[in-house]
Amino acid sequence: MFQLGKTIVSEDILEKEFVCNLSACKGACCVDGDAGAPLNEAETKILEEIYPKLKPFLRKEGIAAIEAQGTWTKGTDGDLETPLIDNAACAYVIYDGKTALCGIEQAYNQGEVTFKKPVSCHLYPIRVKDFTEFFAVNYDKWEICDDACSLGKELEVPVYKFVKEALIRRFGEDWYIELEKVAEELKK
Repeated sequence: MFQLGKTIVSEDILEKEFVCNLSACKGACCVDGDAGAPLNEAETKILEEIYPKLKPFLRKEGIAAIEAQGTWTKGTDGDLETPLIDNAACAYVIYDGKTALCGIEQAYNQGEVTFKKPVSCHLYPIRVKDFTEFFAVNYDKWEICDDACSLGKELEVPVYKFVKEALIRRFGEDWYIELEKVAEELKK
């Protein structure tokens, strides 16, 4: 672990390798698990605001879940998250054949909204935990991503490079530049 500003960062994000392999996992991270995607307060407001523009991109099951639960929910631990369909798939999930994709991101890619997707999804496999005095930035190892780890190893792409855009979105360009410096120092 090392500190960068108000973050405590796991060295795993520099040392582990990862590249999403949708052809292997079929987007299982959007379907499996026991909770929706973590959200922050600002994202809950964004989802409420853009839902009418997202709706045409979503499946009827997702629309029904959102209209029953809301555009976001509070999980059993009190954390803010995306609603689920029957306690399984994210309500915002859509499918391209058998591959789960994000309906929010689809709307973004087609220029309908300016919000790409929740930052927690964009950052995955990194998870950020907000503590009072600092943020913990950790690598989340999930067996459904074993193929992504293998592909990352094959392509020699460390986690922090795979999620560069998301890390900059979350912590800023200056923070990422400092992270790269730490990565270079650790290689020596």
